[in-house]
Amino acid sequence: MFAVVNISGFQEIVKEGEKLTIPLQEAEEGATVVFKEVLLVSGDDGSITLGKPTVAGASVEVKILTHGRDAKIRVVKFRRRKRYLRTHGHKQEHTKVEVVKIVA
Repeated sequence: MFAVVNISGFQEIVKEGEKLTIPLQEAEEGATVVFKEVLLVSGDDGSITLGKPTVAGASVEVKILTHGRDAKIRVVKFRRRKRYLRTHGHKQEHTKVEVVKIVA
């Protein structure tokens, strides 16, 4: 059984027991969060329920494992022969979660 769920503007394919990294969520570590914007649900027997735009009554329950930050990326603005160089760094914050239950 799997589902396609909208998490912070990103469509994720999730299965029960799967661990994934999503954008930062405002919840404590160890807390349970429920996402109700389920776009598609596939049953164990191969049946597919497609939402218009979401599946009514479906939800995905996840457990927050950790919060963290990705590796730093460097962004450089540069103009040749003009002595112009600007360097900026960025670390994107993320949350690691485990899918506990998919309710169809």
